Amino acid sequence: MRVKIMPKEKKLNSKLQGIDKELTGIKGFDEITFGGIPKGRPTLICGNTGCGKTLMALEIIIRGAVMFNKPGVFLTFEEKKEDIIKNVASLGFDLEDLERKKLVNIEYIHVDARRFEETGEYDLEGLFIRIDCALQKIKARRLAIDTIEVLFSGFDNELILRNELRRLFDWFKENKLTTVLTGEEGHGTTLTRYGIEEYVADCVVSLTNQISDDLYTRRLQIVKYRGSYHETNRFPFIISRHGVVILPITSIDLDFKAPHRWLSSGIPDLDLCLGDKGYFEGSTILFSGTSGAGKTIFAGAFAKSLCSINQKVIFFTYEESESEILRNLSSIGMNLHESIHKGLLKIISTRPTQFGLERHLGNFIQEVEEFKPQAVIIDPIGTFCHCGSIKQVYSVLTRMIDLLKKRNITFIMTMGTLHDKDQELLYGITSIIDTLILLRNKETNGEFNRDLVIVKTRGMGHSNQVREFSISESGIKISNPYYGEEGVLTGTARIVQESKDAIAKGFELNKLEKLHREIELKKRLIKTQIECLKTELEFKTKEANDEENFLKLKNEISNSTKKLLKQHRFSKENNKSMQAKHEKKRKK
Repeated sequence: MRVKIMPKEKKLNSKLQGIDKELTGIKGFDEITFGGIPKGRPTLICGNTGCGKTLMALEIIIRGAVMFNKPGVFLTFEEKKEDIIKNVASLGFDLEDLERKKLVNIEYIHVDARRFEETGEYDLEGLFIRIDCALQKIKARRLAIDTIEVLFSGFDNELILRNELRRLFDWFKENKLTTVLTGEEGHGTTLTRYGIEEYVADCVVSLTNQISDDLYTRRLQIVKYRGSYHETNRFPFIISRHGVVILPITSIDLDFKAPHRWLSSGIPDLDLCLGDKGYFEGSTILFSGTSGAGKTIFAGAFAKSLCSINQKVIFFTYEESESEILRNLSSIGMNLHESIHKGLLKIISTRPTQFGLERHLGNFIQEVEEFKPQAVIIDPIGTFCHCGSIKQVYSVLTRMIDLLKKRNITFIMTMGTLHDKDQELLYGITSIIDTLILLRNKETNGEFNRDLVIVKTRGMGHSNQVREFSISESGIKISNPYYGEEGVLTGTARIVQESKDAIAKGFELNKLEKLHREIELKKRLIKTQIECLKTELEFKTKEANDEENFLKLKNEISNSTKKLLKQHRFSKENNKSMQAKHEKKRKK
C-alpha cells in the first residue's frame, strides 16, 4: 500500500512589511486605517454636497504640516485663497502663518467651463508644471486637489476623460506624491461623477450625510485601501470647532487596566453598603430610578466629594440649567459654587435634541480631552433616546465608557425608568457597567417613600438589603432596613410599626423591671431571714457557751466544796485524836 506524503505547508513570512503610510492627524481616521493614508499614492475623498470633503482634505495638509512638519500644497479650483483662509480660521487654523513659515501653500486656479472649447487633444502638461512649481516652492511632498471634476467639466468625450484621469493619477505615483483628491458624488452605482476615479485611486474614502427625524448625521467609510487592512464599517463623524473628528468603536480595544483604588461616594451610609469602601476608581456607575427618586443628588454628592480632595469633575446635564443644578444641590447642603470658582467642577447644560448623537459624543470627547477630569457625570442618559434609536444610543454610551475606562476616569450616569425606551436601554447597558443602584419611589399608606437597592457592584462585596433613605437639608440619610410582617417597611408604616414595637418593648421592659423588683425584694427578705437566723444562731451559741461555763463553774465549786469538806473532816478527826490522846495523858 502506497502512502501519499503531503507536501509541507510553507509558512508565511511575517516579517514582510506592507505599504508605507502617513498619519493624517485627524482624530479617529488614523485608527480605522491603521496608520493613515498611503504614502506616495493618491487617495480619493468623495461625497455629496456639504459632507466635508474639502475640509478633510485641507485638514490633512494642515495637520501634516503642524503635527508632523511635512509641508503640503492645497490646489483649489472652486474657492479662492482668501475664502479658504477665512473658512478654516473659525476652526483655529492660521493658514497665513503657515504660509509665512513655508509649511502650507494655497494655490487657486480659476477654471470656467463656459470658456472651454473642445478641439484637438487634451493635455495636462500645464497643470503638471503648475503643481510641480507649487511643490518646489515649499519643498512639499503632500498635495491636495479640490475638486478633480472641475478640470474636466467642460469636456464631453468620455474616453479622453478616462485616459487623462488615469494619466493624472499615474503622474502622482511616478513623482511619489502623497495626494488627496476630492470628488463629487456619482450617480447610480459609481461613487464619483465619471466613475474612473475610484478605480485608479489606491485609497477611496466615501463621505455621506443623511437627515433622520430632523437630525443631520455624517458618515465615513473606507471603501477600498490597496495593500492594507482597514475597517469597513460606516463610522459617524462630526466637524467640531477643532476640525474633523471620526468616532470609531471597533478600533477601541478592551485593554484598559483594572484599578484597585476606591473613591468615596460622598454619602457615608452608601459607602457602608458598598463594603465600607465606595466606588472603584475608573469604574462605571449607573443610578436608575423614577423621576424624583434622587438620582441627581447622588451624582452631586459624588461630585462634591471629589472636588473636596481637589479632583476635577465634568457634569453633563440635559434637563436642568447650571444655576438650577447649583440651587437644588445647595438646598440639601451641597454647595458647589466654590468648586466651580476653583476650576474643579464644570457643568455643561444642553438640550439633547439640540444636536445629533455624534455631535453629543464629539463634544463629550472634546470636553474630556480639554478639561482632563477625574470623573464625568451624565444626567440623564435616557434623553439620548430622543436623538436616535436604542441601538445608536447604546453604541454612543459604549464608546463613552471605553474612552473613560482607558483614561481611568470614573463615570456616573443616571437614568429614568418610566418609559419603555428607558427600560429597553437599561436592560442593554447593565452588562457593561460596574455598579448598578436602583432608586425607587414607593406608594404606601397614601404617601411616597424612597428606598434603594444595590443590584450589582463588580469586584467587591455589598449589601443586598432594601434600605430606605431620606433627603433633607443636611443631605442624604440611608436607614437600616426595618422589616414587618409584609416585608420592608418605609415611611408612616415604619413609624407606626416602630411605635408599636416601642410600646411592646416598653411593656416587656416594665414586666422585666417588675420581675427584677420582685427578685430584689426576695433577695432582701432572704437576706433578712439569714440575718435573723444568724442572730438566733449566735444567741443559741452564746447560751450554750454560758451553760457550758456554768457547768464548768458548778463542777469547780462542787470539787472545791468537796475538797474543803474533806479537809475539814480530816481536821476534825485529827482534833478528836488529839483530844483522845490528851485525855489519856491526863488520866494517866
